[in-house]
Amino acid sequence: MTISVKVIAHSRATYSPDLITLQCRYPRFIHAEFMTHRVFSRNASSSRAIPIEKMIRDVEEDPAMPVAWGSNKPGMQAGGECTNPVFLCEDTEMIPHSAASAWLQARDNAVWVARSFTAAGYHKQIVNRLLEPFGHITVVVTATEWENFFDLRCHPDADPTMRALAEAMRNAIAGSEPTTQTWHLPYFTQSDAEAIWAKNETGGWHDFDTFAMISAARCARVSYLNHDGSNPDIEKDLALAKRLLESKHMSPFEHQARLTGDEGTDLWGNLAGWDQHRKMLEVTA
Repeated sequence: MTISVKVIAHSRATYSPDLITLQCRYPRFIHAEFMTHRVFSRNASSSRAIPIEKMIRDVEEDPAMPVAWGSNKPGMQAGGECTNPVFLCEDTEMIPHSAASAWLQARDNAVWVARSFTAAGYHKQIVNRLLEPFGHITVVVTATEWENFFDLRCHPDADPTMRALAEAMRNAIAGSEPTTQTWHLPYFTQSDAEAIWAKNETGGWHDFDTFAMISAARCARVSYLNHDGSNPDIEKDLALAKRLLESKHMSPFEHQARLTGDEGTDLWGNLAGWDQHRKMLEVTA
């Protein structure tokens, strides 16, 4: 089971809160809890886009599991660690398993049924749903306000797996070195800018709209690399961003921002002290 967090961009300005973008990988079964925090802008990998065999390989090699096996009691919080055996039927005999072993047996059953659906000709948007409880999700998240999330999710009452993710996010931010700048462009690099300038025979940081479109396309894919592992192509990124705009898929445009011209922490979208790219596009639409 994997919980990993990487800081993608960490922008700091004198009069505004830090603007931070993280890339997180965590068990999909806690994703619903993560989605309740409205101060976050998010894009997530979709099981509808992942090839079935790749999904199966993930759940076989790195199955998502709870970080604690709490005992039953009334209320939302589990009791202490439960070590009771789980009895499963094998060849007409009830065999005791540890909690982790029984969980993996459920994973194996899901994989078997998923392969049966595949053999019958069903699409991955159906088949992969069977595998989701045992898989991970990759999410890019951007925000200026993190305190309430950490107060709630790093608390002892939080779901232990959710708490492990929140603590990993808090630690990643605490160990990050912010960059003082006026533009926030996750997954966009200086080499990307230089390639654009060379092609257009221009220079200078006056191309925010173009750079932000490229960043948005990469946030939509939830990584700098394409799903097939190939390096990104700027022209394809711009084409994808255009398609996203035309189809009104606006969430990938929430991760880019420009420092507001006013001193303070006024909200524009869900960002404090920064002008969000999505809102810029909606104003000019």
